[in-house]
Amino acid sequence: MMKKTILLFLFALPFYISFAQMVKGKVVNDLEQPISNVNIYLDGTKTGTISADDGSFSLDITSKNESILVFKKDDYSTFTTNAAEVVDKTLKVVLLKSKEIEEVKIVPYTEEAYKNYIYFFLDSFLGNDRENVKIKNQRSLKFSYDKSSKTLRVKAPQTLIIENKNLGYTIEYNLEDFAAYFNENTTRFIGTSFFKETKSNDKVKLNRMNAFEGSQVDFFRSIFNKKVSDEGYIVNQITKFPNPKYPTEQELQKLKDFSDFVKQNRTATIPNDISDISSRKAIEPKYNIGITKLQLSESEYTKKIGEQLFLTYDHMIQINYKKYYYEFEKGKIVKATLPIVQTSYLHLEGEMYEIYRDGNTSNPDLLTNQGAFSTDKIEKLLPLDYQLGD
Repeated sequence: MMKKTILLFLFALPFYISFAQMVKGKVVNDLEQPISNVNIYLDGTKTGTISADDGSFSLDITSKNESILVFKKDDYSTFTTNAAEVVDKTLKVVLLKSKEIEEVKIVPYTEEAYKNYIYFFLDSFLGNDRENVKIKNQRSLKFSYDKSSKTLRVKAPQTLIIENKNLGYTIEYNLEDFAAYFNENTTRFIGTSFFKETKSNDKVKLNRMNAFEGSQVDFFRSIFNKKVSDEGYIVNQITKFPNPKYPTEQELQKLKDFSDFVKQNRTATIPNDISDISSRKAIEPKYNIGITKLQLSESEYTKKIGEQLFLTYDHMIQINYKKYYYEFEKGKIVKATLPIVQTSYLHLEGEMYEIYRDGNTSNPDLLTNQGAFSTDKIEKLLPLDYQLGD
């Protein structure tokens, strides 16, 4: 899908407010008219406010916070900026009405696609607990499926209201993009989130602790704090090797040519060699992987540039973690005596991702993961300011 460039404006007025660690200002439209009830929040946290009738707002933030400050209201374009860049400043934020944004829809969003793929989306986005984790305005979602590229896309014109009874939160989630690429067997989604706590009893605290420990956020925090091995993570190097049984480029082209021929001539006779190529493409992985170096040190897959810490490596990395689940024993929360080994994979391939103190990373939509980390869906999502035991 292509869209017209959207002009969003942020003006830092040439004076500072008198209170430390604050940001305040006004939200208006392109006619300088105030916009009320704009949700203003630090992405992934419980810190937020709304604009008043005159568009004004004031929010406590931390100058060293790497979070993204989000300005979101349904039917308006969303604006985001780095919180650290606007602390102690007075802002004017200009939002445009969504109807003013022209979009070219290559593949239409249809009711049929919604019905065919809603459960796949819920599993891929929320997780498997349909009873306790629900999107309250699910019918606002719009689905499209492109048969030629075998790509599923989902749009959320409205902020999604997600109720998570297990973790005791209602999440206002601004889904910016969801795409499932069935040819590659990968799914990606990205968005911003604002948490509102709905309950906090012992059962909820237990669930939160189990969701956090061993998660990708927990692992990234351990890297930032230089405690990877201390906290029980073992990082190995993974190398990909071409699978000789997977079809060659020439064989894949031959398969494509035959498929095009079938479409034109409507023939059902499949030669043995075509059948063999098709079978190997469906069954065999394109690459085999193997552990080629054990127990990497943090300095081998991280790089410090000034005050910034980056995750970077020329290979995939495997992360093993012995997870001791928390449980109730005589009314107290204790760790189980037997661990469950979790294995995750991160595809770095020489790319760089900045790691922040809260366990978030830059460009999270580009970081491909597999294994245990890939189960960290919305049903396990915690605020970035969560601390164990909260």
